[in-house]
Amino acid sequence: MSTGTIILIVVIVIVVLLVLWVIGTYNSLVSLRNRVKDAWSQIDVQLKRRFDLIPNLVETVKGYTKHESETLENVVKARNTYLSATLPEDQMKADGELTKAINKLFALTENYPDLKANTNFLDLQNELNETENKVAMSRQFYNDIVMQYNNKVEMVPSNIVAGMFKFTKETFFQANETERENVQVKF
Repeated sequence: MSTGTIILIVVIVIVVLLVLWVIGTYNSLVSLRNRVKDAWSQIDVQLKRRFDLIPNLVETVKGYTKHESETLENVVKARNTYLSATLPEDQMKADGELTKAINKLFALTENYPDLKANTNFLDLQNELNETENKVAMSRQFYNDIVMQYNNKVEMVPSNIVAGMFKFTKETFFQANETERENVQVKF
């Protein structure tokens, strides 16, 4: 074998390995991007469950709290804002507002002993609390997947393939400023 043939074989092997690496990196980026979308849809599933529970909860509370309409209206308004949001960033913000409104609603019920003893209300409250826990776990899972994906998009050498194929960073699910504040209920 001549030196030229050996060099040609080495170059071909290097090119083949490089192509295989690009394909593998591209596929892992696609896989992670799809996992991010799936994780977001899992949050959506839990939020849909929460939204389905809210009208029943509001109606139950309404019967006991005739003069607390502002709090109930805020819960319904926050729910509708989320439902009309189309971008994940808008949905994250609307979700924060809804969480705040629900917390105020539960704080409000402290002044209504009959409501706190109502079996229907307690069942709805328990279901909503269980759903809130699932939402929190889904958010954490989403952020974990986003971190893995963003690392792959930003770290060398996979960032080269990510740049070539226009993979962009995803947004983490973060609490907005109002969610970080203590809930204050004023009567």
